Amino acid sequence: MPSDSTTDSALDSSLESTLKSTTPPAATLLPIVVLISGAGSNLQAIIDAKINDDLPVTIQAVICNRRDAPGLLRAQQAGISTELVEQAQYATREDFDAALQQCIEKYQPALIVLAGFMRILTDAFVNHYRGKTINIHPSLLPAFRGLNTHQRAIDAKVTEHGTTVHFVTQELDGGPAIIQASVPVYPNDNTAKLAQRVLEKEHLIFPLAIRLIAEGRLVYTNNNVYLDNQPLQEPLQYPDP
Repeated sequence: MPSDSTTDSALDSSLESTLKSTTPPAATLLPIVVLISGAGSNLQAIIDAKINDDLPVTIQAVICNRRDAPGLLRAQQAGISTELVEQAQYATREDFDAALQQCIEKYQPALIVLAGFMRILTDAFVNHYRGKTINIHPSLLPAFRGLNTHQRAIDAKVTEHGTTVHFVTQELDGGPAIIQASVPVYPNDNTAKLAQRVLEKEHLIFPLAIRLIAEGRLVYTNNNVYLDNQPLQEPLQYPDP
């Protein structure tokens, strides 16, 4: 991650310019399906952006793998169809992913959004939806892939942490990054404090990434990401407030 203030300013200015240089929105809304496992706060950020006309999408369904996930109620309160595909009902990961895929196909989404979906998907599933699935991860990838990212960041004594939206590939948390947002790590931080600051950034950058895809400006093809028909060499950097 850049640390030089001049570089940071240039990145911030670049992102602002990128987001302002929007092309006319597509005539139809992009159909998406959102997968969750828990509270659904990122789902709520997407719903709110949709309500505020910031997202040219239609949320076809919210699919969850846990019956008690509070995010299901968020979707129902917003009038969005919900589906439950419980992992405990399937003997293998392959069986679960096959059932999940069958459920998704009912809604014919152009984009699948993993918003706190706590499952490692099989290669067959990932390959079927390659280029059509995005995830948000609580670290500045490639740092701290996997779980417990906030404690690992504190233990590593890094001064900067954050979050990344990326395309999903067979490599865990290793797909091409779209956009990142940083937060400082303070000497007196604990995981709860750091997680809350990161979550606030997640709620900002996830809808931005979805909007770029929905507008047809950001595409993933032939293992490369393109923004406005130009290769995206580095993830966009979300500016500080």
